[in-house]
Amino acid sequence: DEALARLAALDARQARVVECRFFGGLTEEETAEVLGIGLRTAKRDWAKARGWLSRELSRERSGGPSAEALA
Repeated sequence: DEALARLAALDARQARVVECRFFGGLTEEETAEVLGIGLRTAKRDWAKARGWLSRELSRERSGGPSAEALA
């Protein structure tokens, strides 16, 4: 939840895509429609958000600094 909030502060649309896909169970097509964005944009945002969240959660588990602390 905290990682998703940090993502939302960096990119609100990517966070919304995560909410739709992960928590809402929507497909890429449904996510694009609900958010009023193109399918390619939804796919790109989903891929970027997953990568960012994966790195962020990995840092949290290892006790390393967050992406924000590294910036």
